[in-house]
Amino acid sequence: MKNKYNEIISSLSDKELLYHLYLTQAIILAISLFLGWILFDEFSFLDHFRLNDPNILKVGFTAGIAVVIFDIVMMKWLPRHFYNDGGLNERIFKKRNTFHIIFIAAVVAFSEELLFRGIIQTSAGLMLASIIFAIIHYRYLFNLYLFVNIVLLSFLIGLIYEWTGNFAVTIMMHFVIDFCLGIYIKYTRSPKMEDE
Repeated sequence: MKNKYNEIISSLSDKELLYHLYLTQAIILAISLFLGWILFDEFSFLDHFRLNDPNILKVGFTAGIAVVIFDIVMMKWLPRHFYNDGGLNERIFKKRNTFHIIFIAAVVAFSEELLFRGIIQTSAGLMLASIIFAIIHYRYLFNLYLFVNIVLLSFLIGLIYEWTGNFAVTIMMHFVIDFCLGIYIKYTRSPKMEDE
């Protein structure tokens, strides 16, 4: 299964890869709108999206930076194969300019946090939202370290949402993580992940 996944990723052109990335996010947004309409009266989950909350920077930005620092330290300390996701992150970020990385990180952070915190966690709780979040990051299922990493990260993001009650905070956290690691991959990682 892992080899088939790696073959599919390597067979996609750069344009196809971006198309699938944005299509996935559009599907997540459509699912969010549908579930928001079904599960909440008058999209009341949007009450949990407040842009005037100082926790967006104090908690979301700070927690995002802490996760990035931890991840970069672990990337330096652990063997490379611990972070091998089949090369998808390399393919997504390596050739992008900084503004495109900002855009990708913003789209992914908004759509995923809207669905997983704003809709699923608000209606079904932290446990279900975190498990589905981890499973939807399919490529990590082939690497035990990355899978554990994404499960723990999902619970952390979910706990921050429980604490702040504002998924704008988790959008900021998710954005900071994706943007900083995208920049890290672009400027410091080798173009090809090797299996060690």
